Amino acid sequence: MKPQYLFAMMCAWPLLVQADIYKSVDANGHVTYSSTPIKGGKKIILEPLPTMVPPGKPRSPADFPMVDAEKQKERDETRRKILQDELSAEEKLLGESQQNLNDASPEVFQGADGKTYRNVAKYEENIKSLTEQVELHQKNIAALKAELSKLK
Repeated sequence: MKPQYLFAMMCAWPLLVQADIYKSVDANGHVTYSSTPIKGGKKIILEPLPTMVPPGKPRSPADFPMVDAEKQKERDETRRKILQDELSAEEKLLGESQQNLNDASPEVFQGADGKTYRNVAKYEENIKSLTEQVELHQKNIAALKAELSKLK
């Protein structure tokens, strides 16, 4: 097919696909819609669908609502205080976790035969849990210090 015919068909397509819609309601209340006239049906005139309004111009930093310098300084100080409080709490928890890790000892018990036994599997599980707690507190401290360093 030649390109000019294809272009003409594409331009005419919206005109060809537009159809009238008919609505009919029978004695039982059943509603029927059709694109061809129906006996006893009425033509429905549809309003065009609303189109999207293009967005307005983007806000520039000058248009953006700003707080004054004093208010921003107050907010920054509040944030710094909160972060420092969290940091001191995490450092305290890290110290406790490291102490718990250092104090961990294998579970020792006496068997029926009078010998001393250690539950190594339970000890290793306990050590793993305590090590994970220490690592978590270390990561939290590093994150809090990074946030504090970002403050002005």
